[in-house]
Amino acid sequence: MNNNSLFYIWIATLLCFLLDDSVKSALDARYEACAPRNCGTGPNISFPFYVEGGGADYCGLRVFRIACQENKPIFRTARGPYIVNDIWHQNQSFRLVNMDVVGATCVAPKHSFSFDFDRGVSFSFGSSHANIQFFYGCRSKSFDLGVEKCLVPCASSNSTHLSFVALVTNDDDLQTTYRVSMQYCESQVAVPVDLDEYWKANETLQTVNYTKLLTDGFTVLWYGSESDRCVGRKRSGGRCGFQDGGTVCFCPDGPRPVSCSTGTNGTSSEHGNGVLAAAANNSAASVAGVGILLIVILCCLRKNSSFLFWKKQSQTHQNVEAFLKDYGPLQVRRYSYLDIKKMTNSFTEKLGHGGFGEVYKGKLENGCLVAVKILNDSRDDDGEEFINEVATISRTSHVNVVTLLGFCFEGPNRALVYEFMPNGSLEKFIFDESPIEKRCHPLGWEMLYQISLGIARGLEYLHRGCNARILHFDIKPHNILLDADFVPKITDFGLAKIFTRKESLISSIMGPRGTAGYIAPEIFSRSFGGVSHKSDVYSYGMMVLDMVGGRNNVNIKSENTSDIYFPHWIYKRLELNEELGLERIMSEEDQVKVKKMIMVSLWCIQIAPAERPSMSEVIEMLDGSLNSLPIPPKPFLSSPSRSSANASTTFFSFSEI
Repeated sequence: MNNNSLFYIWIATLLCFLLDDSVKSALDARYEACAPRNCGTGPNISFPFYVEGGGADYCGLRVFRIACQENKPIFRTARGPYIVNDIWHQNQSFRLVNMDVVGATCVAPKHSFSFDFDRGVSFSFGSSHANIQFFYGCRSKSFDLGVEKCLVPCASSNSTHLSFVALVTNDDDLQTTYRVSMQYCESQVAVPVDLDEYWKANETLQTVNYTKLLTDGFTVLWYGSESDRCVGRKRSGGRCGFQDGGTVCFCPDGPRPVSCSTGTNGTSSEHGNGVLAAAANNSAASVAGVGILLIVILCCLRKNSSFLFWKKQSQTHQNVEAFLKDYGPLQVRRYSYLDIKKMTNSFTEKLGHGGFGEVYKGKLENGCLVAVKILNDSRDDDGEEFINEVATISRTSHVNVVTLLGFCFEGPNRALVYEFMPNGSLEKFIFDESPIEKRCHPLGWEMLYQISLGIARGLEYLHRGCNARILHFDIKPHNILLDADFVPKITDFGLAKIFTRKESLISSIMGPRGTAGYIAPEIFSRSFGGVSHKSDVYSYGMMVLDMVGGRNNVNIKSENTSDIYFPHWIYKRLELNEELGLERIMSEEDQVKVKKMIMVSLWCIQIAPAERPSMSEVIEMLDGSLNSLPIPPKPFLSSPSRSSANASTTFFSFSEI
């Protein structure tokens, strides 16, 4: 760009500033005072909300006043303060988060929520509303609330001063649990949360992550604020506010009773007030001059470079933005790419990488550690994997499904922000080829058994939606993360699909989905059966066999162990009632757990989908008695080596029966 071009741009910029000042000088003070604003973070705040101290009282209703505290929008109630995460004017709702749970090491809220009322405004919860109820200072743990309760160790000082938490999905039950608890406990606190309304009736403390539900917040609907009248006023260029006890439209040239397109007496005004007309006349010549100058400059620039203003948005960008708009309010935060760079310290500490991209360690402003997945743009050309991840996991809440905290979609940059899992993925433990005595943390059979049970519960949660179910299509050890206590969490929903419960078979899957060695045969050929949730069951079975046998298929007596298909080898041992020949089986209890894992996994990898159990049945089999498990038919497909975790296709062959 030459010096002449820079000079013209400088002149145009100066004119724009002068024009802006000339227009502002003619604007009504109330119109300016009621402009949308935010606190530095969070949503834009406008009628019926207003910023306390920043916007005048005539800009909104007192019951909707918001205070800015440490760059956060705070909504104060009679019981305590809440952070405003989002405001949706189109359906008159907003999301609140209890400040007691934000960044807390011990999640134990101090106050219940109650609605405030003012000038005919009323509030209610949405259809997905439920409650997390806490009970403090309890003398005993043996009382029955009628719902499942769990101990909160960090809020319990001793055996006679215990604290408990319960999930209460029906408001009518709150009074019952309150009356019962008051016989044994000093106090109780009920905090609203949002649950998926399709799955709400079946949720328990075992199937939800209650701390995530609390930090996600809850949705409140408002009524009677005359917000519906503001739609037309905003379209006319005005801003809603109050004057003489009623709502008015603050326009650039003064208040109007209905909209900026009507006169001061409410009748239609084609030309508006003289003040606005004067401002327009004074700046018309400047606008024309600046416009012509900018057009000339930009035309010159366009000849010499691919200027940003002419760069058409890619189809991918349109796909993703359309999804984010149509999918409705998400329960996760959208970050800018600058936020992502800041939280990862400019991508300093890499945790892992794969075909999807790279994962970095990061830290949020509240000190919480996160894992940030930077998606590979070349692999996800149409944005499908990004959409799948956000669409599926943002609406889930289960202790065995990883928590998505936020995402970034900015130009070519796409990132997903997850809770940090200090123990990484399962595969690094079960595929560790170093001698057992040199492994940093060898997993015992009890731990492996609990991990397999936790994964089964997570999958069962994904599969059992009332009106919708989520099929993962890429269950494998690499996609199972372990937290500090080795609790497993399913991750990587890039290949996942959401289907209605009415769809027992899925016809819209095109081509193979998943990783070599874990893909169900019906995904390759419909001659084996239809694609359904049973395809995930097959992948789960192959993964559990990996957990049992490890990469080396230990102690298999063969000159070339890689030629032996482990499911056949282990099946033969069971059939002949021989020793399993696996490492670290130290007791009879270990033997029982290992056999149950093997039996269940062999049922899961049956070739016909109809012969495989559902994940609910898998949980029952793992929890049940070994003696009640029948030996499954012998699996008759063989698979090639699974050395590549990123392979997307594989071939199956028939082996001799």
